[in-house]
Amino acid sequence: MDDKVNAEITEFVEATGRRPEEWTANWEADYNIAPTDDIPVLIDSPKTRELRFERAHWSLVPSWSDTLKLKFPTFNARAEEIAEKSTWKKPVQSHRAIVLARGYYEWQGPKGSKTPFFIRYPEGRLMGFAGLYSWWRDHSKADDDPDRWVLTATILTSDAVQTLADIHDRNPVILPEEMWQHWIDPSIVGDQALVDEAVRAGVAEAETLHFDQVAPFKTSDDGPQLIQPVDAA
Repeated sequence: MDDKVNAEITEFVEATGRRPEEWTANWEADYNIAPTDDIPVLIDSPKTRELRFERAHWSLVPSWSDTLKLKFPTFNARAEEIAEKSTWKKPVQSHRAIVLARGYYEWQGPKGSKTPFFIRYPEGRLMGFAGLYSWWRDHSKADDDPDRWVLTATILTSDAVQTLADIHDRNPVILPEEMWQHWIDPSIVGDQALVDEAVRAGVAEAETLHFDQVAPFKTSDDGPQLIQPVDAA
């Protein structure tokens, strides 16, 4: 994420004619987001039908879970398995999200000496990953505690397109902007067919992506230097 994202998200929402009553696009620049960190998501509330830009815990936690920390990873969801996994079945029906980012990293090579690549649109525009979300209730907090509900989310992945396959065998499902509203529309009951439609639309988007090798970094590192190509350093 970077400072330009707020303006681009606001522009998209205003273009829909469905600006929420309380709109705060104030996401701070962050160049190193890891699973369980907060990620920016765009959702269409089934109850109010307002477009909402929210922070979500990056790892979807089903509403039936007793804990926020699951024993299995849920930061990504394999698109071809959505209809088979109980974790995804309910969210895909009406709790679909667009996860927003300027790009993403993939690490290649053996453990201990992996090389990171930053993957983005050539022109640097905003990406919209197909995602799912779920509200998790923290029963340790009082009913009147505003933090008792935690928004959680995952990003869908599919088999990598040929141009990215040498870096990783999977890539996020990246939706064209004209499909964002369709994907998050809660009046459309989602199923495997809708997911497959998203995957097909995402192929053309993924094939346009550009990638650069960047310098290795630690989980505590942050800043625009993380996405600077090695050959430009």
